Amino acid sequence: MALTKEQKIELVAVHGKSATDVGSTVVQVASLTKRINELTEHLKANKKDFACRRGLMILVGRRRRLLNYFKKNGTPETYKELITKLGLRK
Repeated sequence: MALTKEQKIELVAVHGKSATDVGSTVVQVASLTKRINELTEHLKANKKDFACRRGLMILVGRRRRLLNYFKKNGTPETYKELITKLGLRK
């Protein structure tokens, strides 16, 4: 369920500062959100796939840590913009 090369390029184009900006916190959070959404759809159809559920929980925790880091070290305006753009609750 990994992202394809085209999907990664699209995420970097939308969220990154440049075409090679793949390591910034914003791009990492966007990439994780895309993967989390795909795994959530998979789990809706396959309720007993507990290995996938565990992987999903790991990704959600990783995204939460990155968001906490970005909230602490980034500007509040960019944090709120990222949250609204990705459709996250917090």
